[in-house]
Amino acid sequence: MQTILIIEDERDLADLVAFNLEKDGYKTVLASDGAEGLAAAGRVIPDLILLDLMLPGMLGTEVCKLLKKNENTASIPVIMLTAKTEEIDKVVGFEVGADDYVAKPFSTRELLLRVKAVLRRSVPDRVEDSIVKVGPITIDSERHLVAVNGAEVGFTSTEFKLLQTLVKRLGRVQSRDVLLRDVWGYNYVEDTRTVDTHITRLRTKMGEAGNLIKTVRGFGYKMEER
Repeated sequence: MQTILIIEDERDLADLVAFNLEKDGYKTVLASDGAEGLAAAGRVIPDLILLDLMLPGMLGTEVCKLLKKNENTASIPVIMLTAKTEEIDKVVGFEVGADDYVAKPFSTRELLLRVKAVLRRSVPDRVEDSIVKVGPITIDSERHLVAVNGAEVGFTSTEFKLLQTLVKRLGRVQSRDVLLRDVWGYNYVEDTRTVDTHITRLRTKMGEAGNLIKTVRGFGYKMEER
């Protein structure tokens, strides 16, 4: 049974989310603020965290930063829950390490789909070659690690899955819709900007090696080996 930590100060909403997750077979743990959530994450080590952005005392973005700085919780996928829907808020959420973003009000069905998709992509793919090299980039699928020029680079589970998908399809152009479907696990047209944001994150983290990811204007992206 997978455990999901819900860090949400609106108790009625937290209880509703917990009820539906438990009905779908998950175990849940609730925390009402950032400090309590950080303590619970370190104690329980959940499989996924649902994190409200507007928490009392400490914003969800700060909680996410601290989770990602702690080696015991850094690999736990995070879905941001928030009433904010501006593009800049999504970008900020992804920049501090969130894997996905669900705006309130949301349907229970949508949330469950997002949870399942994030949990699915947090598990390394079983591939014939566990270690793949493209130029200066080395991907170790079994250990869920990426190195650039021999130096390990930290990626969220979503960033890892996106890079892995581009490398597997080396030289082939991938549309934003295809990447959204195959990496995020759902087809939500208005979320295609999410792909652009994550591509920018990949390029930034990989430094000069990020130039291997090419933009195909008006369509999508592809990975090329120089």
